[in-house]
Amino acid sequence: MDRFYDVIVVGAGHSGCEAAHASAKLGAKTLLLALNLDTIALMPCNPAVGGPAKSHLVKEIDALGGLMGIAADATYLQLKTLNASKGPAVRSLRAQSDKKEYSMWVKNYLENIPGLDIYQAMITGLIVEETSQSKRIKGVETSLGEKVYGKTVIITTGTFLSGKVHVGLKSNSAGRAGEFAAYGLTDSLVSLGFKSKRLKTGTPPRLDGRAINFSILEEHWGDENPSFFSFLPDRPIRKQIPCYLTRTNEKTHEIIRANLDKSPIYAGIIECVGPRYCPSIEDKVVRFKDKLSHHLFLEPEGRHTNEIYLQGCSTSLPIEVQWEIVRSLPGLENALIIRPAYAVEYDYFPGTQFNHALMSKNVKGLFIAGQVLGTSGYEEAAAQGIVAGINAGRDVKDLEPLIFERNSSYIGTLIDDLVTKEMDEPYRMLTSRSEYRLLLRQDNADQRLTLLGREIGLVDDFRWKIFNEKMEKMKNEKLRLEKTKVTPIAEVNNILAKYDSQIEEPMSLLELLKRPGITYECIKELSQGVIARSMSDEAISKTLERLPRQDFVPPRNDVVSNIPEFEIETEVKYEGYINRQLSQISQQDKIEKIKIPLSIDFKSLIHLSNEAREKLDKIKPITIGQASRIGGVSPADIAVLLSNIKQLQLAGLKV
Repeated sequence: MDRFYDVIVVGAGHSGCEAAHASAKLGAKTLLLALNLDTIALMPCNPAVGGPAKSHLVKEIDALGGLMGIAADATYLQLKTLNASKGPAVRSLRAQSDKKEYSMWVKNYLENIPGLDIYQAMITGLIVEETSQSKRIKGVETSLGEKVYGKTVIITTGTFLSGKVHVGLKSNSAGRAGEFAAYGLTDSLVSLGFKSKRLKTGTPPRLDGRAINFSILEEHWGDENPSFFSFLPDRPIRKQIPCYLTRTNEKTHEIIRANLDKSPIYAGIIECVGPRYCPSIEDKVVRFKDKLSHHLFLEPEGRHTNEIYLQGCSTSLPIEVQWEIVRSLPGLENALIIRPAYAVEYDYFPGTQFNHALMSKNVKGLFIAGQVLGTSGYEEAAAQGIVAGINAGRDVKDLEPLIFERNSSYIGTLIDDLVTKEMDEPYRMLTSRSEYRLLLRQDNADQRLTLLGREIGLVDDFRWKIFNEKMEKMKNEKLRLEKTKVTPIAEVNNILAKYDSQIEEPMSLLELLKRPGITYECIKELSQGVIARSMSDEAISKTLERLPRQDFVPPRNDVVSNIPEFEIETEVKYEGYINRQLSQISQQDKIEKIKIPLSIDFKSLIHLSNEAREKLDKIKPITIGQASRIGGVSPADIAVLLSNIKQLQLAGLKV
């Protein structure tokens, strides 16, 4: 029986789930295809969401009306804000998640979305309509010979394409341990002119918690008053579960060094590159010889299991060596491995073959997202998924693609990096990758993207109402801070002394909040316990004349409640830096958005460097901003491009 859809999503990991959710919510008839319906939204590696820069992506997904934030809030074991003592740009939220509960929650959520069908199948080929001038996707073919037709197809196959799992010098075909690899789809894509490469990732052993001596380990709890990923109100308050810290030692390192010849990486069996920022334990020991110890975290995989994830101990060493490593660790002397660690290598398709909408440059209607595009991490995959889902949904309605800019989101930074830069290792999002990170904080993702989500149709009426109420509260509170002044009476300065500050003349709460060391807690204390009223300076002076210097004004009851204190404090305190960055963006935009005519033949521009000609012809950027970020394209090359565009404009060509 022939079936027809607007959007077909191949793969039901975090990227596929976000893509299917977005396209269905936009009104496109959508089919989500999974190799196994029991592993939808599975967390095959660390059962966690968020962390540095990754939480920014999750909050941006949520601000747009996506899925991951509400799923993480619904199924957390622990919530913790990282880098809390550092600046607002690098603070991030991390959730330790219940692995099985997260997967079940997402599956149930997707099963109840109108217009979304879910089906178990392995896709082995693509159906493409070819003409002399173009190629257009028409559907997919399953391993059972079924043909399913679609106007658009999104490839989100993760690590499954020609996947091979390695434990020591032994290997077998698998997308993940215990799961089939997917064959046929890579060949189908290559036959259409795509280039594929190989990448590698890995995972640590899982342990039986009953055999671990937690009493001698360092306990790590979540935040007492946790923050949440979603901007929606009334997030669930759940009982939190601790993680524990152990450390490698010299014995651990000796075991690893003595067995490097049994590692498939060091033996040359695996030749592709793994994630730089999540190295295996053997990589850590070899690369950081001066370090006597490495932190390893023991993280629970769920509320109803004894399974423990040994975070930081990813390895592909043989199982007998894994036992030695694990039992050399403090508290794990009698530990039991219940799932061995392994490395997996797989096919991926470099992002330079796709545009900023994540659609193929050569096959119309074919989109891609997730690890198959060369990234690592659930959050990076989900961020790409929502973009691919949005744009596939818009493509079937003949709408212009939605392009996320670097200056508006980490999602924009991620995708711009993927499609303009040639990667030779799995890409991981970092705050340092964004030149606008003070503007692109996790706390203000809704201010940056909820309006956009509303305009395209992902943000529903309830979320829109919540957002507008929050913005109104912020506006009113800033106005209150500006109009309310404190006077230099003893009670005021006694409170300020706790924050290493004093005043000698009346000052508004807004001015006071700009001071280093003055936090919103101080502002609330002043608002509730001292003279802090909306008066003119003249009225305050007259009041001071009447008041003894030690008088105490009763607490106020009109302080605004439930306001986003951290956001207001950040915007007030960093106003100068934020305005400077906005000015830089405005100046950069003038060059960033200069379009490069499609008619330009980069190979014919003899004043470009040879490398620039080659890279520009391969990637085919559509703006000067994109061209400037391509590796091997120098400022001198950009000047040549600008000169040629100007000549074309003078010749009357519309750019």
